[in-house]
Amino acid sequence: MRQANRKIVLHAGDYCFDSAGTHVHTLLGSCISITLWHPQLKIGGMCHFALARPDGWQPGSRLDPRYAEDCIELFRRSAARHRTKISQYEAKIFGGGNMYEKYPNPALDTVEKQPIGEKNAAAAFSLLMNEGANILVAHVGEFGHRRIVYDIATGDVWVRFTPARGTVGDVRSLDGPK
Repeated sequence: MRQANRKIVLHAGDYCFDSAGTHVHTLLGSCISITLWHPQLKIGGMCHFALARPDGWQPGSRLDPRYAEDCIELFRRSAARHRTKISQYEAKIFGGGNMYEKYPNPALDTVEKQPIGEKNAAAAFSLLMNEGANILVAHVGEFGHRRIVYDIATGDVWVRFTPARGTVGDVRSLDGPK
């Protein structure tokens, strides 16, 4: 990995769009990060969303990158500022991990039983396909979390997946137990 001039760390609900020389870092559980990269212009962006869509969402409300649909709109606007479209970018999708065991609950319908990570991954794929994006890579699902680093100069994304261990609520560092 090349040395970056700028390092950006995204948390849930963050979004950035930048140029070569920037590395973007994040840590994902059930959240999703989408990276977009334009190979000719060496520009791109990354989002870190927590939910597919907000409850009670009103079209035209203030954009909130905690939600998938709003992230796609932010990508559209960033691409338009560079006289490009999302369909001209290479897309990659990461995250959507299942952080907890599924618990059977007969009172819930099938959609309510679906883990948040699966809903988030499905939203990312659907929204990007609607934009005509070229989805090159998807590293989603499973039980665990991911640390990712995105190099906007090359479009490369490094992923470190750490499987979940122990019981629900068992929290350990990325480097394992101390």
